[in-house]
Amino acid sequence: MKLHIKNTFIEENPADPVEENTRRQVEKAAFSYVLPKKTSNPKVLHVSEEMAKELHISSEETASEFFQDIVTGNQIYPDTKPYAMCYAGHQFGNWAGQLGDGRAINLFEVEHQNRNWKVQLKGAGETPYSRTADGLAVLRSSVREYLCSEAMFHLGVPTTRALSLSLSGDSVLRDMLYDGHPAYEKGAIVSRAAPSFLRFGSFEIFTAREDTKNLKNLVDYTIKHHFPHLNATSKENYIQFFKEVTERTLGMIIHWQRIGFVHGVMNTDNMSILGLTIDFGPYGWLEGFDFGWTPNTTDNQHKRYRYGNQPNIGLWNLYQLANALYPIIEEVAPLEAVLNQYKTDFESKSLQMMQSKLGFFSSDKKDIDLIQNLEDLLQLTETDMTIFFRNLSKFTEESSGLKLIEDAFYDLKNISIEIKSSWNLWFEKYAERLQKEPLSPKERTAKMNAVNPKYVLRNYMSQMAIDAADEGDYALIDELFQLLKQPYSEQPDKEKWFAKRPEWARDKAGCSMLSCSS
Repeated sequence: MKLHIKNTFIEENPADPVEENTRRQVEKAAFSYVLPKKTSNPKVLHVSEEMAKELHISSEETASEFFQDIVTGNQIYPDTKPYAMCYAGHQFGNWAGQLGDGRAINLFEVEHQNRNWKVQLKGAGETPYSRTADGLAVLRSSVREYLCSEAMFHLGVPTTRALSLSLSGDSVLRDMLYDGHPAYEKGAIVSRAAPSFLRFGSFEIFTAREDTKNLKNLVDYTIKHHFPHLNATSKENYIQFFKEVTERTLGMIIHWQRIGFVHGVMNTDNMSILGLTIDFGPYGWLEGFDFGWTPNTTDNQHKRYRYGNQPNIGLWNLYQLANALYPIIEEVAPLEAVLNQYKTDFESKSLQMMQSKLGFFSSDKKDIDLIQNLEDLLQLTETDMTIFFRNLSKFTEESSGLKLIEDAFYDLKNISIEIKSSWNLWFEKYAERLQKEPLSPKERTAKMNAVNPKYVLRNYMSQMAIDAADEGDYALIDELFQLLKQPYSEQPDKEKWFAKRPEWARDKAGCSMLSCSS
């Protein structure tokens, strides 16, 4: 396994001068050198061969003991220096101060085919940023992160990637429900990759500490390596940099809304500077269409990170990033202009996204009312989002509309006559609107199916894979991994996964809401 190693991040940013792996405040540094914890009996359970190829690692090499040792932290790749990144963040709207990579360790940078990847282990032991935690991860959270990273990629959503899923062979103590009943679980490690793991909080920490020198250095580094078209660093380019981060963040969130994904923990330390979906904890896909749903038990009371609020939280987080960048821009007006543009762009891009989901590929001024009416209808009774939009693509005439979406209703028998009448009225308007589209029904179906996935990683599916893996059966991890590589394809032999959440999973731990330890 011969990788083309680069060291841009550690060579161009300040290192923590203290090399002791002790919990502490790390000043004037972007990272701390730290070694992963050796595990007792590592075992690679699954590898994303596609991601391996991106790093120039062959399938033969992924089967080697050397690869296993690297992706479990038991061996350090030659001439590399692992490190944990320093950053801060706002958590649930409150300033939390220094956070950092508490259970993530960056192994190295790989360059291949003009792309640069940072490769990181999640769950490989404590770092100076672990606070009171152990820096480890368990099988259930690792399965969820591994599957979701790659599922999001194939859904066309900007995301960090996953390279491998491994057991550590060690037991890890966790209080899954935060109810005072901790238990030992199987330890696991995910190897993940991204062009950068920099977050909004990476910039916030320097501003909070009035360290403008290192703030400017980090912004210059980020522009040089990730926004190179901006060329020289100047105030104008810093503003343009913020504008592009804003656009990428909005683009990512629009994708989330399109597929019904809820991140669950949109803290500023979980917001990628590249607009990538990062840190898969208590996430979930909408089962019943519900703007108020959050998968996070910690967020259950205030629902800050609910599905319908994700665009607003994206904007709130961008305000914090604007505050962090202010010391090197020193002008409020251009930052405010970018943030105001986000609001305008959200309205237009959100409308375009919903039009595409409904098969409207030309614009009509009445579309907003039709979409609003639909969103209201979808919430009158529990209606599965994924099944509804996928089946809607088969629509041909208003008389069959309600029949077409019956499979999306969780309680079809008890839908009132009034609600059925409202649906029939909506389908009349929908049929009328489709008359204005130049596409044939077959063409429209194909276009709708390209934006409305048939298969998504529902929480109960992940939990089934986790339960089987706990018993030593890893076949379902691979089955779901392969299924989710083609989320927009029919896959007739996988039809059992195109179904509503089973009733047994409605309130089962891990299948509905999850804690931040998930």
